Amino acid sequence: MTEQGKKVLLAAPRGYCAGVDRAVETVEKALEKYGAPVYVRKEIVHNKYVVETLRDRGAIFVDEADEVPEGAHLVFSAHGISPEVRESAARRNLLTLDATCPLVTKVHNEAKRFARDGYFILLVGHEGHEEVEGTAGEAPEVTFLVDGVEGVDTLPDFPADQKLVWLSQTTLSVDETMEIVDKLHARYPQLENPPSDDICYATQNRQVAVKAIAPRAELVIVVGSQNSSNSKRLVEVAVENGSKDAHLIDYAHQIQDEWFDGVNNVGVTSGASVPEVLVREVIDALAERGYADVEEVTTTTETITFALPRNLRPART
Repeated sequence: MTEQGKKVLLAAPRGYCAGVDRAVETVEKALEKYGAPVYVRKEIVHNKYVVETLRDRGAIFVDEADEVPEGAHLVFSAHGISPEVRESAARRNLLTLDATCPLVTKVHNEAKRFARDGYFILLVGHEGHEEVEGTAGEAPEVTFLVDGVEGVDTLPDFPADQKLVWLSQTTLSVDETMEIVDKLHARYPQLENPPSDDICYATQNRQVAVKAIAPRAELVIVVGSQNSSNSKRLVEVAVENGSKDAHLIDYAHQIQDEWFDGVNNVGVTSGASVPEVLVREVIDALAERGYADVEEVTTTTETITFALPRNLRPART
């Protein structure tokens, strides 16, 4: 039963993006076509539920290609890989399926082109993140990581005639990234921008949707895993844009009753690697607490899709 004045503001778009959908389907189709086990390097996407579900179906997750039996099928995750990883898989004669998000591949191609053209690359991203490791691996000798605003101060004093360009991890906060880039431009006047924005459309869209609900919601619940960069950014964006409190959870049972003191409106969204079933469980849990009135707040509609790897596509008739 709905309690007077209590409402859920449900952000849209939310959840799966085209790159995640393609990556998860790549593993599912590989299991259907080749049978279990199919090996996956790292987590296919950063979501506990997705990884556990695929593991139950016969996927085996490994850290590196050298853990995979020779000749087996190996899927590369959505976050991308360095050339070194690809070479390691080739040495073991692995049958590889590349589930790298095409938007990450775009950044890889930019890194290779700029390195070839004599640029030093200032890569804005989080140290240790798989996507950053993959992108930096395309041109390790000329790539310099910028991790946060404070990372700008740790960079060398490049000569004034050294060509510089910045690239970024695709799942960052748009606002934080531009703050870093402004500081980079101030320090290096010759710094050039990439030909197009590297932060992916889905990351931007989910942040815009959270900005729309945050001023109206005393509490925002973000469904997503702790190792999901874009999900963690949604929590930060919610607080920065007016919500008094925000929490990141994997499952509805992690909701805490003490979060709801003085809360009339609860915002709900999910990271780009989160299936909708998990959001629906949160909506049900909120309804049990009196928040049964749900208003979906839509800021844009997404229509982008990405094709599966060629050897998993249906045969043409």
